[in-house]
Amino acid sequence: MAPPNRHSHPSDRHGRTASGPRPGRRSLLAGVAALGALGAAGCTRVATASATDGGELLDRLRAQGVVRLGIAGEIPFGYIDKNGHLTGEAPELAKVIFKRLGVDRVQPVPTEFGSLIPGLNSQQFDVVAAGMYVNPQRCEQVIFADPDYQMLDAFIVRKGNPLGLRSYEDVVRKKAKFATGTGYAEIDYAVGAGYRRDDILIVPDQVAGLNAVEAGRVDVFAGTALTVREVVKKSAKAESTRPFEPLVDGKPHVDGGAFAFRRSETRLRDAFNTELRKMKKSGELLRVLEPFGFTESEMTELTAKELCGG
Repeated sequence: MAPPNRHSHPSDRHGRTASGPRPGRRSLLAGVAALGALGAAGCTRVATASATDGGELLDRLRAQGVVRLGIAGEIPFGYIDKNGHLTGEAPELAKVIFKRLGVDRVQPVPTEFGSLIPGLNSQQFDVVAAGMYVNPQRCEQVIFADPDYQMLDAFIVRKGNPLGLRSYEDVVRKKAKFATGTGYAEIDYAVGAGYRRDDILIVPDQVAGLNAVEAGRVDVFAGTALTVREVVKKSAKAESTRPFEPLVDGKPHVDGGAFAFRRSETRLRDAFNTELRKMKKSGELLRVLEPFGFTESEMTELTAKELCGG
C-alpha cells in the first residue's frame, strides 16, 4: 500500500514491488547497520513448515520462545531506533500478541522491503511485521491477518494551500508541480488522474518532499496521511491537507496494512487474528499504535478477505 493500479504488481504500501528488482520502500535505517550481526543471525533458515493442516509453526515458536520478525527499517512501521532497539507499530503489536500466544520474545530480521515476501517464503523469518499493504497479488503469495490499520493519502502543500489542492484531480486541473517518493503508489494515483508520469518529480522520501515544497521546487508532495502529517509538524512554511481516498478504477480506495504469514500457516494466522480482534474491540490496539502517530481514523474493520478481493 498500485493504480493504475495498485493491482498491477505486489506493491508495498507505497507501490513498490515486494518481489522484484525495484528498491524497497525505504533504504534501511542507519540503526539497522548496527545490528548487522543480529540480522545475519536472523537470516538463518527456520525449519520447513509441516504439511499438517494449519501448520505447526505456532507450536515450534512456543517451544523456542522467540518469533523472528521480518522488518524493512521504516518509521513508523517497523525499525531499529537510535538505541538499537526494535520498535514501530508492527513490532510493538507483535510483542503484545505473540506474548499472549505463548511466545515471549521477538527478534528482528532487517531486510529491504522487496525481500520481505521472498524471505518469508524461503523460511528466513517467521512473519512479516512491516505494516505491509494487503492486495490481491500478495494474497497469491502469502496469507494475511486482518489489517491492524487503514491508510488514506494526503498532500504536503505550502501554508494556506494557495492552489487549493485536495485531490489528484486538483493537481491535474491546476497544472501543479507534483512530487512523490521513489516507487510510491502515489505515482500511479497521479498518473491515473491524468498527470504525465515524466513530469513527476521523484524524491527519496517525505522529508525530501517537504524540502521540495518549502523551497518552491514543487507545489505539492503526495504520501500517506500518517507520514505527511508527521513530517510537517515542525515546518513553518508547509502544511498537510486533509486525508482523502484516491480513486482506483474510478472508485474511492482505502488501503490496509497487516502481518503476513506463509500460506501453510493458517493456524498461526488465525490465532493472531483472534487476539487482534480482541484488541480492536477493547481499544487496546489504538493505545499500542498511538505513540507512532496513528489516530482513531487509522483504525479499521477491513478484513484481509476484502482486500484480497475474495
